[in-house]
Amino acid sequence: DKEVRAIFLRLFAQLFQGYRSCLQLIRIHAEPVIHFHKAAFLGQRGLIENDFLTKVLNGMAFAGFVSERGPPFRTCDLFDELVAFEVERIKAEEGNPPKMIKHVRELAEQLFKNENPNPHIAFQKVPRPTEGSHLRVHILPFPQINEGRVQELLQEGLARSQGAPPATRGDRKCVVPAGPPVGMFI
Repeated sequence: DKEVRAIFLRLFAQLFQGYRSCLQLIRIHAEPVIHFHKAAFLGQRGLIENDFLTKVLNGMAFAGFVSERGPPFRTCDLFDELVAFEVERIKAEEGNPPKMIKHVRELAEQLFKNENPNPHIAFQKVPRPTEGSHLRVHILPFPQINEGRVQELLQEGLARSQGAPPATRGDRKCVVPAGPPVGMFI
């Protein structure tokens, strides 16, 4: 699963390499708008006649990609690092399948680590019932819920949550690396 995702990560990094140099930040609105200059991107790469890439750039998924990844100051991830710093490595590995596979496996491992930061924590499984457990008569009925106690617990929880500081995410925002300009990839 992670290796397939790593292959697609490399594919999109190659496909969109240099996209940040074609982003324009328009500040005439109350909130800045990010615009992607498609003609410049296709022209600098010499792909104006490429029907596939033109359709990809005109799609809604790419518009979402630009709005999500366009801001110059946000939390960076593996894709940003790949587009900014690994372009030459990907290019050099095109003729060498063993190196390409090694890089895909490294990316897959990094994806796995990003999704499982604490691999030593084991998930507790519910044990299967023993043989013949359904025939036992000594099982006690489920107890009734005490509504008064439930209300007390809810009030205690609300009182604690009102006095607690708001929860914040630990994502560290940074300036997104631009990577090499589009003209390098012709």
